[in-house]
Amino acid sequence: MIKIVRLDNGSEIEAGLVGDPQGKTIMLPVAKKTVTGEAAENLKLWGVDPELGQRLVHGLADRFQVLYFDYEGHLFANPNAEGLTAEQIVKDLLYIADEMKVQRFSYYGYSWLALAGLQLALLTDRLDSLVMGGFPPYEGPYKEMRIVTQKTYELTLLDHQEPVYPSSESWNPDEVDWDNVPVTIDPLVTKQFMTLYQSLIGFDDRSIQDRLPIPKLVFAGEQDTIVYGEKFGSVKVDIIGLLEKNKQQLINMGWDIEVLKGRDMDHTKAMQPAAVLPLIKPWFIAKLLGENQGV
Repeated sequence: MIKIVRLDNGSEIEAGLVGDPQGKTIMLPVAKKTVTGEAAENLKLWGVDPELGQRLVHGLADRFQVLYFDYEGHLFANPNAEGLTAEQIVKDLLYIADEMKVQRFSYYGYSWLALAGLQLALLTDRLDSLVMGGFPPYEGPYKEMRIVTQKTYELTLLDHQEPVYPSSESWNPDEVDWDNVPVTIDPLVTKQFMTLYQSLIGFDDRSIQDRLPIPKLVFAGEQDTIVYGEKFGSVKVDIIGLLEKNKQQLINMGWDIEVLKGRDMDHTKAMQPAAVLPLIKPWFIAKLLGENQGV
């Protein structure tokens, strides 16, 4: 089933539901639409699977019902510059679930969509389980990302030949000169992500861990560290470093933790279906279906 869902701000997003209607449901807001032609070839150069969304959906739909949509793609096409707060994202996600007649579900999100999943778990009791990829649930880099997103927005207000922050879906941060990125993005697009991180000023992820009484997994690539240049605030977003630093504490708080090994396993590579599915599918099967296949 595919349905067009109209959100609060009047924008419309396409959502799909596939798999066993009697089975457990997994929400995939990371299900990016398939890219073809020259654009697909360009994505492959950066190690990005142009069929990322389709592969994730098909990889899970044989054992689960999958609720899927490209939330990031929707926001790039329909930016919510002033209104993309954490609370609004949760409202959007729950509204999509309601419109698709899904009451309970598990959630998988990557990067800022993992952050969104943490907020979702805190603001609703409808989650069966939570998987966060590429963003730590404890001592997350909120301050660093506020700096990066604000600098990004400021750059996009300048002449369009100025460098701006690229999407993690299409760039390998380890190979990018962050002070000379030849990409332009609509300022309304960049402003909404600044709005998101600013909405989380005061949020303390250390104090909310006892409010997550569900199975939960966090993972990252072992090379997931991004160092931004001066134009982006000279900050270091050390996803894997934060996970490793707090590993035992996270385990004690009920988190399962996995590190995807590989010299090239950075923020981009660790979100590709070839890396993600062998990890999250057995985990969901074990936690939701009670079948221990290992992780």
